Amino acid sequence: MAALVQGAGDNPASTALSLTVPSQYKSLIEDAGHTCSEVTPNLLAALLTQESGFNPKARSQVGAEGIAQFMPSTWESQGIDGNGDGKRDVWDPADAIPSAAAYLCGIAEDVKGVPGNAQSNMLAAYNAGTGAVRKYGGVPPYKETQNYVQSIQALADRPSGGKTATTTQAETAIAAAKAMIGQPYSWGGGNAQGPSTGTCCSPKGRSGTAVSGFDCSGLTLYAYATAGISLPRTAAEQYAASEPVTPGDVRPGDLVVYGSTLSSIHHVGLYIGGGWIIDAPRPGAQVRYDPMDVMPDLIAVARPTSHSHKEI
Repeated sequence: MAALVQGAGDNPASTALSLTVPSQYKSLIEDAGHTCSEVTPNLLAALLTQESGFNPKARSQVGAEGIAQFMPSTWESQGIDGNGDGKRDVWDPADAIPSAAAYLCGIAEDVKGVPGNAQSNMLAAYNAGTGAVRKYGGVPPYKETQNYVQSIQALADRPSGGKTATTTQAETAIAAAKAMIGQPYSWGGGNAQGPSTGTCCSPKGRSGTAVSGFDCSGLTLYAYATAGISLPRTAAEQYAASEPVTPGDVRPGDLVVYGSTLSSIHHVGLYIGGGWIIDAPRPGAQVRYDPMDVMPDLIAVARPTSHSHKEI
């Protein structure tokens, strides 16, 4: 936490890489992103962002390795020698990135014919296994898997050329959130107009259908709607639709997200400065001020982005 506050369709995505990626990986992603129709450069870039943040030395708590977070057993069967140097090295992006694309394409083939969006099914199978996708006839009803699919596709489909929130917009969002202090938590509650009744049900069975208020992402959605920025509904989607912020550049108005990995984000708050956020923390609580480390799994900070939306 101290480091973070230092200094303050079947092919829905474009086939051109428009997401910002480290320059040394751009050509690898562009080439590997045309391995099959379900994998585009943007989708591959979004997946690498979620899995490792483009860190080729990343190692997860469960043992996943490298920029694409392959488990050793999966790498043993799916890793390829992408750069032709005679070695299959999970720590080498030149091998791991094309391997990730090839692995995704293999999964897409395995779930071919399952009802629903082929790309969504592929991502769901990557997260939960092909058996689960076949069993449920599409994306399975697992919250983690649904968030994983939604967040990666939201990032892959993010329009290019957006502008991050201005200081004035951030101040407007903070003022709107402050005005909601004391509003009750409502699972699924909150929209661009303000508090609303929610839905059923939280992982522990708490329903928001009889409570008018906000859940965590409903609050941030409302706060930024007052500033003219439309955010997606869930915390994971909001992070994916925003610009990641480096630790030394955290500013009031940024979104603070929590999760064991970027693909399992479960909470979001609005940073107000000094190591504090405004958030709607949980059922039974109210919108309130909390220290930034209110939860032990703070993972990232991002700045909301406004985009021009095309008429359909």
